[in-house]
Amino acid sequence: MNSQALAFATSFPRLHGRRLRLWLFMVAGSIAILATQVVMPQWHILPGSADFNYGGAVLAIFFAALLCEYVDSSLGMGYGTTLTPLLLLFGYEPLQIVPAVLLSELITGLAAGAMHQRDGNVDFFHDAAARRTTLLLASLSAVGALAAVALAIQISKFWLGMFITGIVISMGVVILATRHRQLRYRTGGIVAIGAVAAFNKGLSGGGYGPLVTAGQVVSGLPAKRAVAVTSVAESVTCLVGLLGYLFVGKTLAWDLAVPLTMGALLSVPMATITIRHLPEHVVRGLVGTVTVVLGVVALLKLVG
Repeated sequence: MNSQALAFATSFPRLHGRRLRLWLFMVAGSIAILATQVVMPQWHILPGSADFNYGGAVLAIFFAALLCEYVDSSLGMGYGTTLTPLLLLFGYEPLQIVPAVLLSELITGLAAGAMHQRDGNVDFFHDAAARRTTLLLASLSAVGALAAVALAIQISKFWLGMFITGIVISMGVVILATRHRQLRYRTGGIVAIGAVAAFNKGLSGGGYGPLVTAGQVVSGLPAKRAVAVTSVAESVTCLVGLLGYLFVGKTLAWDLAVPLTMGALLSVPMATITIRHLPEHVVRGLVGTVTVVLGVVALLKLVG
């Protein structure tokens, strides 16, 4: 463990003990509520409990969402991309998973944006580049997400996946190669990446973060601000995609959506304070590494 990592590990509990204690209390309370609903199904504590069975997997789903969203809110990627395959293993259908993931990320994205602002990782009020990037990505979200819903059953998912994973891996490599150098901000790169990422998000429930976060860094936005912008922009993409699925008659599986949202939302306060204390070049290195890893995993899934 290097000196920066050791200093972070030792100072974090001392500097943020109150937040840590409150967070642990809320996690324990959420586990108690979910466990009670499972043991006492006749007590309709949670939304949809009258119509859905909150089974034994609910706590596993909660913890998976907690961990995946911690990574996502810290690095701007990894929630839907990592969580969707796990939920498939739990036996859920894709059209159950995607709307539930979209709902949970809609709520947590807004919360993460507010916490990133509070913890000083971004300043949406005074940083024109961050604000302009958020508006650009959000406006592209509507077009990309709705197009994805309309074409979900018509497009070749294999070739789309190959195209997107190629972009993801390439951007990860560029970030790692330039992690000690600040790049010039380019609006054109934001527009191109945002449109592709929003389409992919609406189609699969994942893949937005690696494209958008890495794309912003490659386009010249500092990594910490890119993570915060991704959280807010992704919430708009999720809103549009979710409304699109509801409009075509799909319904929410509340037994999946509730533990996902609870776990994801509880990860936000610790994720944003983590990113606050990491040096910019470390964040860029982590973003680049995770981008490449997720891209390679996605590629292996496609060709496997």
